[in-house]
Amino acid sequence: MNLGSLKLPNRAVLLAPLEDITDLSYRLICRKMGADMVFTEFISSDGLVRDADKSIKKMRIYEEERPVGIQIFGSDLQQMVMAAQMAEEAAPDTIDINWGCPVRKVVSKGAGSGILKDILKMIAITAAVVKAVKLPVTVKTRLGYDESDKPIVEVAERLQDVGIAAITIHGRTRAQMYSGKADWTLIGKVKANPRMKIPVIGNGDIDSPQKALEMFERYGVDGIMIGRAAIGNPWIFTAVKSFLQTGTLISPPSLNERIEVCLAHLDKAVEIKGEKRAILEMRKFYSGYFKGIPHFKTIRMEIMQLTSLIEIRNRLQQLM
Repeated sequence: MNLGSLKLPNRAVLLAPLEDITDLSYRLICRKMGADMVFTEFISSDGLVRDADKSIKKMRIYEEERPVGIQIFGSDLQQMVMAAQMAEEAAPDTIDINWGCPVRKVVSKGAGSGILKDILKMIAITAAVVKAVKLPVTVKTRLGYDESDKPIVEVAERLQDVGIAAITIHGRTRAQMYSGKADWTLIGKVKANPRMKIPVIGNGDIDSPQKALEMFERYGVDGIMIGRAAIGNPWIFTAVKSFLQTGTLISPPSLNERIEVCLAHLDKAVEIKGEKRAILEMRKFYSGYFKGIPHFKTIRMEIMQLTSLIEIRNRLQQLM
């Protein structure tokens, strides 16, 4: 699968951009675990243009995480162009436009999936970004705004016509948010459209190697993107890649492996963000890292009260 000049494996498996999840420390973990490509958290074009420190820091990239895309969002054409140019200076492998975020504070400003109410504007901004940068530009979007309006087949064609290098489609509408079941049938129709020449990547409800294989075989997509199922579960990339290549399910990680990777993640987060912030932000990952471990809920609540790296390390290592 090629995104412009960027070459990815066939049946590529990508880490979805997730706010407050896919920061630098976690992207590095997921790449080590087999993700073929990763993306930054989404970055506000308004924040970049205003030189907001939080937005600027989100663009930090390590060579070890490549290939990596920087994802931007916004609704103002000039700001999106400027943000794309600033993102290009950070030297990612691609620039991704977020036309899919369903969160109210984003949608209310006409950004994210809010743009699905104004397809002409969506196409105009995308075209301007493509023209403004030399890197491949990709788009992540949804089927449509609500059940009554799901124009993704036509929209995908129009986005391709203005020069995007690939499209990722989440199989829900904006109105669905993350509820209900992702509908991959329209993703399949986009891929089957004879006019579509760029890669089509499917996203939504992929939480197992078997589901990943099913999506490739049933809908013919070029790649899949895994989001919520990867939170605290970077092993999903190892498992999916192994199953796609060999048809064999690998054993789940042992408790010791879970602890080692969790601590490696925490160590890297501390290195990048400092101990206090890293410990606070790490709390959202523990449920994923130790899902299915008997009696871990009590231990998790105990760890959540700890405020130093050495305390957390000692408590987790006591379980090994």
